[in-house]
Amino acid sequence: MATKPTTLTVLKTDTWPAVHRLWEALCEEATAAAKKDAALVRPMNSAVLYHSSFAYALAHRLALKLANHDMDQEELLSLIHQAFLTDPELLHAAAADLEAVKDRDPSNTEILTPFLYFKGFPALQAHRVAHGLWLGDRPHLARHMQSRISEVFGIDIHPAAKMGKGIMLDHGNGLVIGETAVVEDDVSILQNVTLGGTGKDTGDRHPKIRRGALIGAGANILGNIEIGTGAKVGAGSVVVSHVLPYTSVVGVPARPIGQRHSVLPGVTMDQALPEPEYVI
Repeated sequence: MATKPTTLTVLKTDTWPAVHRLWEALCEEATAAAKKDAALVRPMNSAVLYHSSFAYALAHRLALKLANHDMDQEELLSLIHQAFLTDPELLHAAAADLEAVKDRDPSNTEILTPFLYFKGFPALQAHRVAHGLWLGDRPHLARHMQSRISEVFGIDIHPAAKMGKGIMLDHGNGLVIGETAVVEDDVSILQNVTLGGTGKDTGDRHPKIRRGALIGAGANILGNIEIGTGAKVGAGSVVVSHVLPYTSVVGVPARPIGQRHSVLPGVTMDQALPEPEYVI
């Protein structure tokens, strides 16, 4: 594997087993893709194989996507790579997100595909950088990142929103997540979902999505309400009140349906809803 010369500090990932294993797998998949199709040699080299670490490859990918006339690729590359140097947990979260997509998306069995081609994964990683800028009292730079993420990927996450790890944003189109929203670990969210506020209230006004919840396509979850651990929100539902853990809800407004389950649908991706005669 070739190494691209760089003036940036190289972030050593070989001391972090999970990140190192993922980086090795990513390089192996990129090498196999290039061997299979000669037209992909340059893209695979540019995106993966010329880089010395997962940190640098990811920073390069995000900078390439988000650059514009206001901030060019080199400026963004330095900014994002520095974020990874400052907070290495960003890389652990990115690795967990990639593994989540590989494990949960039935259309994909690779790490390479979401790294290169999906929108949800890079949008989430760029948000993590914007969140760090927000916490570091650099709000306008964080807003710039948010704006570019929205323009490029069609996913609008306020830089103050708190996102866990092992999250899958499936497709991601039209996803909106508000300022005081919290999304915990192992959550899966499909397209056209809104985690929004109500009216002109200020302060803590957005939903809290607890671990392992599954949010179906087109769902609107509004207000400072809690979607409990392992809860399941059916597609197109409008949720305006708390959802208990391991409970399925559906409808406008959403109401519980069927018996409580015992798994994390955000991980299993079981989107089936119980029969309506079991409404509780």
